[in-house]
Formats: sequence, C-alpha cells, structure tokens
Amino acid sequence: MRRRFTVSQVLDHIFGENEGEDTEQHSDSDEQVSEEEDNVEYHPEDTDTSDESDEEVTGAEAAPAERFNSYDVAIIGGGIVGLASARELSLRHSNLSFIILEKENELALHQSGHNSGVIHSGIYYTPGSLKARLCVRGADLSYKYFDKKGIPYKRCGKLIVAVEQEEIPRLKALYEKGIKNNVRDLRLIDSKEIREREPYCRGLMALDSPYTGIVDWRLAALTYAKDFQEMGGKVVSEFEAINIKISAESCEGSEEGMKYPIIIKSSQGAEVRCRYVLTCGGLYSDRLSQISGCSPEPRIVPFRGDYLVLKPEKHYLVKGNIYPVPDPKFPFLGVHFTPRMDGSIWLGPNAVLAFKREGYQLYDFNLRDFADALSFRGLQKLVYRNITYGIGEMYRSLIISAQVKLLQKYIPELSSSDVLRGPSGVRAQALDRNGNLVDDFVFDGGAGELGSRVLHVRNAPSPAATSSLAIGEMIAEEVQKRFEL
Repeated sequence: MRRRFTVSQVLDHIFGENEGEDTEQHSDSDEQVSEEEDNVEYHPEDTDTSDESDEEVTGAEAAPAERFNSYDVAIIGGGIVGLASARELSLRHSNLSFIILEKENELALHQSGHNSGVIHSGIYYTPGSLKARLCVRGADLSYKYFDKKGIPYKRCGKLIVAVEQEEIPRLKALYEKGIKNNVRDLRLIDSKEIREREPYCRGLMALDSPYTGIVDWRLAALTYAKDFQEMGGKVVSEFEAINIKISAESCEGSEEGMKYPIIIKSSQGAEVRCRYVLTCGGLYSDRLSQISGCSPEPRIVPFRGDYLVLKPEKHYLVKGNIYPVPDPKFPFLGVHFTPRMDGSIWLGPNAVLAFKREGYQLYDFNLRDFADALSFRGLQKLVYRNITYGIGEMYRSLIISAQVKLLQKYIPELSSSDVLRGPSGVRAQALDRNGNLVDDFVFDGGAGELGSRVLHVRNAPSPAATSSLAIGEMIAEEVQKRFEL
C-alpha cells in the first residue's frame, strides 16, 4: 500500500539520514573548506527518502479524478523555480490562495534533482545582465537561507584553470567580468598557488573563486515547498496539466465562473479552478505555453549530461570545484570536477542530445520528443555549426577513456581505472529558429482573455538553482504587475 507524507515529513526523513554524517555546516562567513570502467556503473546511496517497504514518500497530496477547490493563483510545475516563485508569492500576498500542481508523485525530481549541486558565484555572465545580477543576488540569498534553515552546505571554492597559453587572455577577461559583477573575493593565481589549493591539479594560471560552494539543491527546493505549505499553500502531485481554458460558466454569469474563470484539467480528469496561472514547466515549458496560444518558439531541446564519478580511494585527487576556461567556439561549458555533499566527486558532464525529455539513460526514447527535436530547424542549424564537437561529445559519452583524456589536462594522475559511470541529468535548452541558445529569461502569456490571465516562464537559464530565490522575487514582481494582484 502506498503511504504519502507531507513536505515536513520528507525533510525530517532526509535530515534524519544526514545525522551522524561527516558533513560540516557553515554560516555566512569567509571561512573556506577544502574538500565517474566501461562495464561498471556507480550506484549512489539512496537519498530519495524511500524506505525498505517500498512505500513512496512525496511532498504533496495525490490528485484524484475530481475537482479541487478554487484558488487565486495556480502554479504549474513543482521544480525549484516554481517552488521558489510560489514561496515568494505567498510571502507577499498572504491574503491570496495558492496551489502548486506537479505531474510527478514527488517534487523537484528532474532538473532540480539532477544537477551538479554547485552554488555559482556569477563569474561567467555579461556585466549588468539579468543573469549576472540574479546569480550574484541568488547566491547571497541562498547562503543566508541555508544558514537560517539549517541546510548543510560547503563553501569549498572553485578554480577555473587555464592549461594552455591561449586560454590565459580569456581567463583574465573572466576575472574582469567577475569583478564588474561584484563577485566576492575573486583573484588570479599562478601555477604555484594552484598546487597549494589543489595539489594534483596542473595549470598555468587560475581564477580562484572561494565564494563558490555546493549544496543539495533538491533539499533546498523541498524546503521552499515546506515554507509554502506552512503559509497555507496547497501542493498536489500526480497532476499533469493537459488543458487550460476559460470556463464557459463565466459567460453565463455563475458566481464561481466569474470569480475563478480558469479551469486547469489534468490527464486523469481532475480539475482546478483559479483566477490566474503561472507555469514553470522546465523541460515542458514550450508545450505548456502553446496551450494558451503562444508561439512554439523558443523550443525546448533536451540535452543529456553524463557524469563519471571518482572511486572513493581516489578522492584525495580533488578538494574543490575545478572548471575549464570556457571556449567560445563551443556551445557548452565542458567537463569539470565537482565534489558533492554526500562525499562523492563527479566528473563531467558531456552534452549530447537526449532522445526523451526526461531520458536519463542512453537508451531512453520517446517518439514525440525525438521527432520534435530532429524536425526543429533551430536544432538542425546548431548541429550543422557544431558537428565536429557533437560527434566528439557522443564518442566520449560511450568511451570512458576519451572522457578521462580531457580530464587529465587538469589532473594528469587520473586514469580510466579511477572512475566509474555515474548519474546523468537532462538540461532544458531553449533554442531559437536560427539555432542560437536562448540565454536569457523568456516570459509569455498568449492570446485573448486566457492569455491575459496566464504567465509562462518559458526559459529560466542556468544557473537557475543558484538564482532561484532571486528568480522567485523577479517572477513575483512580474506576476504582480501583469495580474495587478
């Protein structure tokens, strides 16, 4: 028999599992902490709160095939952006009623629960841009929030390492960006100082970012959900929204139809009435947007990132985050070394087209998702411009030694026998019709009366987890402005 739990019980369960672990928790200070064979797979400890009786733990109430009560605002999508936005809206509008609708049986299962766990500091982004401002503010808000809520994290820092002379000008340009973005405590260090920070790392010069940290972002997202529920918000799981429409009753003048004119219908026949809708659909944000008459673009194309993990006996090779200098010729960042809160160390990821929007395994396949991606002119143009890079990424996803060869540029002592196949994540990459990565936030509504009552978050680009509390503030402002709450 399936048992269901509240978000509070889920969090109590998670924190209970963490008791006694050698995990140091930090306050918001300047203290720093030093800290994946072809046929073998890594299986991390089960931290998703399942118990031996296989009873399912969720942070929400399951949706029966019936109509729920009516609400002022419905938030579709229980990932970290949707949860942060719902929390912020509840803080600002305690007189209104809110409901979160999540299609899975638990919250924050996809991008929010399949990421590197890094707390970014805001180095990479154009000075003055929205991404830069949200990341810097988001990191500050996150550290303060973790301290307040007792969420474990480690400020283990990050080195962005130049291993070739041609990378040094780009590294210095990153430093200038970071300074203009007000990233804390940035400095350029030489090869000797690299060795002092990371004894097994080799490089000519590095950008040292001690403010970068790591955290379990799913735990953070579930804590947002707990806050939301404690303020009276309702969370419903197993509610896959397939239709959003204006009730015909509103035209007939019924009291409920006039006050709550929108009906959201699930794939199982459940219905929710509301005044306004906010969608934060992640990998399905484009399809949700089309329900209210929005353009199909930008299109979401799923890219899978496969990690390797370092064997426990080789953990001494890596203390903190080690990143490459980004190459502007390629669309994605490249492989890096990332310590995790559970003590493991992830290496990667690559970036290959996923054949399913939530396909975390090589052979996961969905015909509609695959056809949508391949038929999109924007993806065709992106592939054409990066064909050599793409073939290389596919090769390295199959051959561990090829992936390790890239990693050896930074830690020469690393060998293929030191790593195992690890987990994967899928990134919701928004593309325009010209094959350009959409690197900014995209909001949309739609047409007619329905469009005036809906706000779609069509793109919340990386680092959305780090920026989530700041993104929540921005979305709450947008909701308030559009809907005149």
